Amino acid sequence: MDIVIKCITEKYVDFSTRAPRKEFWLFALCYTVVYFILIGIDISAGTYNLEIGFGVISGIFGLLTIIPYLAVTVRRLHDTNRVGWWVLIMLIPLVGAIWLIVLFCLKGSEGENRFGGDPLSNQ
Repeated sequence: MDIVIKCITEKYVDFSTRAPRKEFWLFALCYTVVYFILIGIDISAGTYNLEIGFGVISGIFGLLTIIPYLAVTVRRLHDTNRVGWWVLIMLIPLVGAIWLIVLFCLKGSEGENRFGGDPLSNQ
């Protein structure tokens, strides 16, 4: 859990270093769980809008966490020695999402790469 809190506090706008798989997937898991809980709260409170797919509370959460989510995504791509612009592959329907998930699952490059030192060697 400390990894996720560190992503939101210390690494809020860190787009230049590397993130290991564990950091990315724990952040994505916590983000998804909290988002679905907030959608449930929105539905219970009557603030969920079915047409747009989110409510007031979940929408505010999404706006507040889009930058750290994007930052951890870019850092994960950096760990595989790819530039953060690879995130734009999501614009290709279906194939882009699948390919990005594959990139997220790849092992990071060992040792130092052009984006910094190996995050696993620091642990």
